[in-house]
Amino acid sequence: MTATTTAATAAERLRAAVDARDLTALDDLFTDDIRFYSPVKFGPFEGKPMVLGLFGVLLRTFEDFRYVGAYEGAAQTSADGTEAPSAVLLFRAVAGGKEIHGIDLVHVDEQGRIKEFTVMVRPQSAVQALGQAVFAGLIADGLVPAPPTA
Repeated sequence: MTATTTAATAAERLRAAVDARDLTALDDLFTDDIRFYSPVKFGPFEGKPMVLGLFGVLLRTFEDFRYVGAYEGAAQTSADGTEAPSAVLLFRAVAGGKEIHGIDLVHVDEQGRIKEFTVMVRPQSAVQALGQAVFAGLIADGLVPAPPTA
């Protein structure tokens, strides 16, 4: 299996898992040390437990989430400096009453598991609405501490 095919297969598995809202399938698809780069946080979310928790929040937060296209990519340098097969999935959704257009860029390891996941969304107003909704969900699920009250 070629690197591009490996990435495309991982992207297909991701799409099926998200469409089915199946966190167990995502658990099998992610590496233990996965890094998730979000437009709502400067640094990545790291590790499978945190990323799976984040996906639980995202699946509740997005309304009418749907993948609308995909591109296969050649091996690209991932954040850890290694060459990794990649794929891009285009999506549309609604969050906080705002329509979102976005992409999911995934890098996979040699076993075809996602090791790096980057999300980019537009427009900026949707990013802000999404960030607020996701942060509230992460607090509610105990994945991040609530900010101190004054």
